Amino acid sequence: MANAPNERAGRGNERSGRRIQSVEIAFTVLDAVRKNEQSSVTELAEELGHSKSTIHSHLQTLESQGVIVRHGDGYRLSLQVLDMANDVRDQVGNYEVIVDEVDKLAAETGEIAQFGLEERGHVAYLYKAMGNQAVETVSRPGGSQPMYSTSLGKAILAFLSPDRREAIIGDMSFTPKTPTTITDAEALSEELAAIADRGYAIDDEENIEGLRCVAAPVKSANTVLGAVSVTGPVSRITDDYLHGELADSVHRAANVIELNTKFS
Repeated sequence: MANAPNERAGRGNERSGRRIQSVEIAFTVLDAVRKNEQSSVTELAEELGHSKSTIHSHLQTLESQGVIVRHGDGYRLSLQVLDMANDVRDQVGNYEVIVDEVDKLAAETGEIAQFGLEERGHVAYLYKAMGNQAVETVSRPGGSQPMYSTSLGKAILAFLSPDRREAIIGDMSFTPKTPTTITDAEALSEELAAIADRGYAIDDEENIEGLRCVAAPVKSANTVLGAVSVTGPVSRITDDYLHGELADSVHRAANVIELNTKFS
């Protein structure tokens, strides 16, 4: 149900072994319901490329399990999904500390501040806050983006164990998101070495043209738990500001989170 990039459908699943088609169909139905509230059985069948009887059976099953509910002429996700999401959030140690620090960072900088974790070789967004002059982006809690094109992703990758880092990079399908996106494993490895040396990562219009980001990792002993970032337009995020005050700000936020958060 997450807002997953196309890359996720490929290499990340190659090692998963036998898969159950009915479960995969159920999740595609859920994702379609999430995106297209009030879609009819016929519309969902046409969109997903399955028969109406197949879609109808899956909708009935999902409804009986309380995951979706009827809404008008179609369906929507039920509040049970929200309850599940809250349980996921609560698994991440002291979530309130993350919220407080990310909110402070957004208020201090006036920009977007976010916290992300690594899941299945992508950076998944846990929390996002908007400053008073923030430029809206497509990222949202529960969604995900490639690690190679985001400051959050690169900040996490740079401090993962070598084995985990190499496994993630080996499974990556590099897709240029902008003219400056890193598009091969060698270039990414060189960038990660530089990040490890300086302690923070940047996204210089690599994920979205016109936006720059800086992120610092949140670590515990030899483990990286996630990362915190600030994103803003190139018109405001100059080189000096990016590598100076902003880098210091995300480091301070990351340090507070490190000292006050335990991850399950």
